[in-house]
Amino acid sequence: MDMNDSTPNPSPVTVAVPAPTAWPFAAAFGVALIAAGLATNGLMSLIGAVLAIAGVVGWFRQLFPHEAHETFPVTPAVVEAVTTRRTIENVPLAASNLVRAQLPLQIYPKAAGVRGGLAGGVAMAVLAILYGVVSGHGIWYPINLLVAGFFPGATAAELTAFHPGAFALAVVIHGLVSTLVGLLYGALLPMLPRRPILLGGLIAPLLWTGLIHSFLALVNPTLSERIDWLWFIASQLGFGIVAGLVVARRERLQALEQVPMSIRAGVEATGLRADDETKGQDHE
Repeated sequence: MDMNDSTPNPSPVTVAVPAPTAWPFAAAFGVALIAAGLATNGLMSLIGAVLAIAGVVGWFRQLFPHEAHETFPVTPAVVEAVTTRRTIENVPLAASNLVRAQLPLQIYPKAAGVRGGLAGGVAMAVLAILYGVVSGHGIWYPINLLVAGFFPGATAAELTAFHPGAFALAVVIHGLVSTLVGLLYGALLPMLPRRPILLGGLIAPLLWTGLIHSFLALVNPTLSERIDWLWFIASQLGFGIVAGLVVARRERLQALEQVPMSIRAGVEATGLRADDETKGQDHE
């Protein structure tokens, strides 16, 4: 043992606990014999009464006039709390004066949403044209149905024919909606970083299909009357899966919502960062 070690050893502390005794058990056993003797033999009840009285007297002698105790040495120690629950990682903040964390910390670039929307729009258009071929209506039938709301009263023959104006309008509408939905996918997919395709390829298309089903008769009655919902759902799933894959493959960027506006705007001034104060002290 090192004699130069000045760390004092913790002194033991004694703790008083009640002394163990068997008299309560003896008294309880005597009462049980008394009850058993009432149904069997009086001698058993007599033995039980003696045992019960002896147990009660012995028990009270350990309590009065002073309760019997035993002392045990106890060495104080620091108790560390241990848990098997998952630990939560602290969210890194960009500035020390923030009082709230804004999630998600990483997002996809807007260009990823645009590319995903356009790619999903192409996949949806291919499935829609495939439906026109399989159903026997022709490739122009689903395209004309998309813009049939702008040309009410169109006949079946007109819906299967090629119309340059309707085709151009359908391309604009489909491209615009696909781009907007792609941007929405890019904003929502970081919420499910482990299952991006579950949200983009299944949940979102089904919700979008239910929303369209609720108001399609008001916007495009012709499409509402002639639409094949099974093929429509398949095209929506195709859009969601392709758009989700394209967006999820892009590298995510650090979100800047939690950074002060002055820093996001590129303002360079004293007091915005902690290193500015450090540099000022170094110059002094």
